[in-house]
Amino acid sequence: MLFHRSKKVAMKCRLKKISSFKITVLNSFLITVLLYGCHSEDNALENKTETQQTAAEAPATEVFSLQKGLLSSSLQIPGELIAYQQVDLYAKENSFVKKLYVDVGSQVTEGQLLVTMEAPELSSQLAGALSNIKSREAIYTASKANYDRLYETSQTPGTISPNDLEQADARKNSDLAQLEAAKAEYKQIAETQNYLQIRAPFSGVITARNVNPGAYVGPSGKGSELPLFTLQEQKKLRLIISVPAAYTSYLNHKNEVSFTVKSLPNQEFKAQIKRMAGAIDSRLRSERIEMDVANNDKKLLPGMVAEVNVPLPSQDSTFIVPESAVVNSTESVFVIRVINNKAEWVHVKTGRDANGKMEIYGDLKPGDMLVKTATEEIRNGSVLQNVKTIKAD
Repeated sequence: MLFHRSKKVAMKCRLKKISSFKITVLNSFLITVLLYGCHSEDNALENKTETQQTAAEAPATEVFSLQKGLLSSSLQIPGELIAYQQVDLYAKENSFVKKLYVDVGSQVTEGQLLVTMEAPELSSQLAGALSNIKSREAIYTASKANYDRLYETSQTPGTISPNDLEQADARKNSDLAQLEAAKAEYKQIAETQNYLQIRAPFSGVITARNVNPGAYVGPSGKGSELPLFTLQEQKKLRLIISVPAAYTSYLNHKNEVSFTVKSLPNQEFKAQIKRMAGAIDSRLRSERIEMDVANNDKKLLPGMVAEVNVPLPSQDSTFIVPESAVVNSTESVFVIRVINNKAEWVHVKTGRDANGKMEIYGDLKPGDMLVKTATEEIRNGSVLQNVKTIKAD
């Protein structure tokens, strides 16, 4: 009996211990769950805060409003100065130089005598032609007098036959024709003899002399390989440039260019476009442009190389953007348009560039927001954070 009561007491104590252990375990589990929940909430809050801080700390994506404008650029291109007029003077007839009146560097005026030559055979031919004229004049005078007498006599009917009168008239006309031929031959020889005096065709400077008195001269390839003189007009020069075909549409006869030469680096010269070839050279793929340059002080010399600055003003307004807004990738050339904070690649074609700006052509309209500093890292369709609108330069 006592044993059974002790056994019941032991069972009750064991049950109490088990209940206490269960309560302790349950409390520990609840505490762990609560601690884990609080820790998760703290982590989520920390992650959210870090995300907000990262977005705030991300660099701003600057965008600007696209507008049209006029882009004025210039083209630096080498040019050549040449004489406004230049001529190589040769002897027309085979002859000998008799006397030179000018030398290298001589300033001459139009019509001035430069050199005289002599050709003895021409003098003989001229004397023979003059003698032939006199002979023909005598023959013509006789035949004309004979015709006149026959004509007067024929006024009396039956004295002169019509056939004799016609023959006399024909002989007179033949002699007259031979007289005219003799005069023409004399004139030709006289004009040839005039070629023995060479005069300046225009005012200028003698820049080369290749003969001395007594030299045998004649037409190029027959008497002398080199010209007697080279004459240049230097008070007025031509500035010649070759403009690439891509820029010819920006030029007209109103454009004024500036240029410098190495011998006068601190002095700038001006010239206005006077002549445009109107065609593209098939070899150089460029158009020849000429400007007239006044050179009264002769500071500039033919043959100088000039560094020419050609202004290229725009004819029509186009979209103008900073060069940094255009991406020239292996795939294509594009700009990045921003719509609702999303990036959109817009393929474009580029025009001229100057002073950090560039002309673009594409599916764009005024007011489009474009990324100022565009890169391939801003992918098409990506969402942009921290977009900042700026004023285009």
